[in-house]
Amino acid sequence: MTERAAVKAALKTQAVETPSWAYGNSGTRFKVFAQQGVPRDPREKLDDAAKVHEFTGVAPTVALHIPWDTVDDYAALARHAEDRGLRLGAINSNTFQDDDYRLGSVCHPDASVRRKAVDHLLECVDIMDATGSKDLKLWFADGTNYPGQDDIRARQDRLAEALAEVYERLGDDQRMLLEYKLFEPAFYTTDVPDWGTAYAHCLRLGPKARVVVDTGHHAPGTNIEFIVATLLREGKLGGFDFNSRFYADDDLMVGAADPFQLFRIMYEVVRGGGLSGDVAFMLDQCHNVESKIPAIVRSVMNVQEATAKALSVDRDALGAAQRGGDVLGANAVLMDAFSTDVRPLLREVREEIGLDPDPMAAYARSGWAEKIVAERVGGEQAGWGA
Repeated sequence: MTERAAVKAALKTQAVETPSWAYGNSGTRFKVFAQQGVPRDPREKLDDAAKVHEFTGVAPTVALHIPWDTVDDYAALARHAEDRGLRLGAINSNTFQDDDYRLGSVCHPDASVRRKAVDHLLECVDIMDATGSKDLKLWFADGTNYPGQDDIRARQDRLAEALAEVYERLGDDQRMLLEYKLFEPAFYTTDVPDWGTAYAHCLRLGPKARVVVDTGHHAPGTNIEFIVATLLREGKLGGFDFNSRFYADDDLMVGAADPFQLFRIMYEVVRGGGLSGDVAFMLDQCHNVESKIPAIVRSVMNVQEATAKALSVDRDALGAAQRGGDVLGANAVLMDAFSTDVRPLLREVREEIGLDPDPMAAYARSGWAEKIVAERVGGEQAGWGA
């Protein structure tokens, strides 16, 4: 197999999970902006997600968020997804929107609140059983705002206890993916603020617990690709929440702010064997001022382009330059790959699997945008009323 053929083969097997909440209304901390044609229930979210997969060919799964995607029959929802060529992906818990969680959820000083939070996480595993989902994704807003507000070490003990109970509930083929975030909404301490904290908990739990890297959850200047390389080396990288940010956790389209960073991350994924299917690639974005489905299509394409460039790195030449101490030569190998226009290659890949070479144009011609605006009248639009 030629090098070009190998790159194309790898791209054909790539999968990017889209988030159900990205299809609903969202906004800033000041206002949620409504758009016409937004889904009114989880099934309509899946209908939109099916269009993203139809035109990109690499978005076969959809992550759910509970309770945002609560339904009476999850098995039926899974069948609805299958009817549209999709599968249900990660189940995301929510322990941050209830008034009881003002001082935390699984780390709360009140045992009854902790019990409520853990019961919710266990409910999410029940939903995984019903949907066939393999990953439970956890992000906790827990933390403190003031020195002395709570016992830092005790909160870690409570977190560990809760995670252990949920871990024991997982099936043999299910995983727990623990996300971290530098700050917000807690500003003095955050209970899972960085990859080291998440890694420490996952290491203690066992092989079914892994770390999720959200590309927007780091301090400015953080070398995210180093974190990715380290977690891959330790077998503890569970997946990504891809997005882009300029200041904090902006949740913009992946690759929008720093496409070079996305390329560097994807190179470490390729270098560490992360394209083998063991690492979940998921978008975690909110589209506030742009049209939602085209923005998600474009985001999937951005991941594809960064991956294609990463796969195009001449690793033999790079290794030789590194071993020889050729600093500029090694950097040039990476820069050559990043500067490569991979769009013609990706057009070929799409044509070879029977897709339109231009997903954005194909979606625009499909008439889906006009159809959902005309048909989705009445009812209550899905969204996060932050």
